[in-house]
Amino acid sequence: MKIRLGVSLLLLLFLTSCYSFTGSSLSPEMKTVKINTFPNNAANNLPSLSQEFTVALQNRFLQRTTLKGAIEKPDLLIEGEISDYNITPTSIGASTTTAAGSTIEALQNKLTITIKVHYENSVDPKLSFDRTYSDEAVFNSDLDINTIETAQVRIVNERIINKIYNDIVANW
Repeated sequence: MKIRLGVSLLLLLFLTSCYSFTGSSLSPEMKTVKINTFPNNAANNLPSLSQEFTVALQNRFLQRTTLKGAIEKPDLLIEGEISDYNITPTSIGASTTTAAGSTIEALQNKLTITIKVHYENSVDPKLSFDRTYSDEAVFNSDLDINTIETAQVRIVNERIINKIYNDIVANW
């Protein structure tokens, strides 16, 4: 019984030393990160999008990794731009005829955000990349866009940040 317990404890210690509970595959020599502001270069523009996205991305890396923010010569550099921001109808309802003519009513709208990312890894340059990330959120068209836009943007930003974070930190 004591031998079985001892073997179990040794096995548990061995397994926990092999696995990082953060899920991070960053090498131990990576200590710093710099995340530059992502300017909003989309034709359709939400004025607060650049700041909201950049701060959320910075928070993700600083809160969920052991990386520290750097101003000069970071081990990891993340920068890019917001290249697209669109709200488009996705499903169409019945057409309505009025004195002015026929109109087709959208039942749902889709918010799409596209982000171009440039990632430099000075510790392991072969991991560096340039990628485009995009995601969307669908919402009912009868909702007031001015009321729900912030929440929808937050949802889409979170999804894109998850993809970026996973590609850099989790190396999935």
